[in-house]
Amino acid sequence: MTETFTTWDATEHLRTREYARLYLQACADEDPGDGSLIRAALNDVARAGNMAGLARESGMSREGLYKALSTDGNPTFATVMQITRALGMQVRIDLRA
Repeated sequence: MTETFTTWDATEHLRTREYARLYLQACADEDPGDGSLIRAALNDVARAGNMAGLARESGMSREGLYKALSTDGNPTFATVMQITRALGMQVRIDLRA
């Protein structure tokens, strides 16, 4: 019997700001240190919401936002801060357990 798998898309599950916050926190905790998982998570949260509105709120163009959060993107820390603030969130630094 052949197993069939469906594609899992995080954007389908990020229905509230709290879900988005928890998802971003988990990805930040598990990021390998190069920011790739955080960038991917921000991309998921942005796609789950209104990309054009997020671009406007962050002061970026929609194309610039897509580029920064793409697989090949390499957003600056300032860009990550702009996006995070536009999402109504903030970046926190905690001690590792």
